[in-house]
Amino acid sequence: MPHRVKLPAFPPGALLVGGAARDLLRGQMPSDYDWAAPDPAQAARWTAGTGGAAFPLDERRGHWRAIVGGVQHDFVPLPADLGSELLRRDFTVNALAMDQAGRVTDPAGGLTDLRRRSLRMISEQNLRDDPLRLLRAARLSTTLDFRLEAQTRLSVQHLAAEALAQHWPLPAAERSGAELNALLLSDRAASGVLLLKELNLLALYLPELLEGAGVVQGGFHHLDVLHHNIEALHQLLARFPDADLALRWATLLHDVGKPRTRGVNPNTGRNTYYGHAEVGAQMTAEMLTRLKQPRGLTERVSALVGAHMVHLPTTEREASRFVHRRRPLLPDLLGLMLADREASRGPHSTPQTRLAYQLGFEQILSAQQERPAPPPPLLSGRQVMALLNIPPGPVVGEVIRAVNEAAALGDIRTPAEAEAFVQAGRDSFMSNQSGPQQVDSQT
Repeated sequence: MPHRVKLPAFPPGALLVGGAARDLLRGQMPSDYDWAAPDPAQAARWTAGTGGAAFPLDERRGHWRAIVGGVQHDFVPLPADLGSELLRRDFTVNALAMDQAGRVTDPAGGLTDLRRRSLRMISEQNLRDDPLRLLRAARLSTTLDFRLEAQTRLSVQHLAAEALAQHWPLPAAERSGAELNALLLSDRAASGVLLLKELNLLALYLPELLEGAGVVQGGFHHLDVLHHNIEALHQLLARFPDADLALRWATLLHDVGKPRTRGVNPNTGRNTYYGHAEVGAQMTAEMLTRLKQPRGLTERVSALVGAHMVHLPTTEREASRFVHRRRPLLPDLLGLMLADREASRGPHSTPQTRLAYQLGFEQILSAQQERPAPPPPLLSGRQVMALLNIPPGPVVGEVIRAVNEAAALGDIRTPAEAEAFVQAGRDSFMSNQSGPQQVDSQT
């Protein structure tokens, strides 16, 4: 198979193995490199040279790593029987080794599968030996755009169902989360999630999302909850192919709370999902925490899910308030809301409703452009406490938020006007201990 990219510099006697060899043979530059070397420590130091860093990962087993220009190179001892070692791997296209001259060791027929763009297991036992390989089957099929070979598909389905029925211990959450993240970052992410369902893997790793299967919505929706979530992800990537991981997760999970909030309107007989955004936000936080996702990512995804049902503005003032309240989530929140809307094509969806949505978006974008990030607060917490003669507490925070919103809307501009605003609202502030609020409607 001809190379279309330049081979990297090989440490003396080392072989490039696994996914790095696979990618080079596909004409793609690897994101990181795995090597088998006669002396891993020496090979790591050679690779690091004078501008990188080399350090042991497991001195007992002779595993080393070098970081050069932000690229990771991992080294393990060169096995005495290379072919047997490669046959312990997951898929034939990963059971490859390449030397400096470009000669390939291929004991499982991986080169033929590369040409066919086919992902084929080496054996079912190899998949059983590391259950993460089941998830990797879906991830590699999605990210490489390879077809799962028929027997491999059946084996993954069977083993995933067995893992679920027999309560196999799942792989470390960090490893599972990394595979799911890589799948979601693919431009074929929506197809990848459908593949997870077909392979019985959604039930293992994202069972809350699977709860939406068969939950018929009606109204604006033509799909059940699960497939609406997946279609929204498809619509998002069709419009925003550079969407980051947080926005992709939020779009996939935006209606995850619907099955647990489903009710029936006694007057119309239609299904209702009151509070599903708030419930979904909590479920999202629990799911991503279980997958050991970073706190910042988890909090942002949860916030987007919790906010996706806010009503779009119909006036300039409402648009200014929307921007003030949701600025930290913009523009991602608009991307999520647009994807949600475009994934909903039920009988209640009309050109008029789509036009109203478009106008709401335009007003928000205009307000965001006209109103840059807010200036420093006009009043401090201490000043509010002095004006109202109250101790520290939640009312102080609510008053500060009300002052900041009034400033963002242009109702007050100076500290003196802010003090007058607080004094004028004294009775309201003091009678409502939760402070002045304007709650966005939820449906």
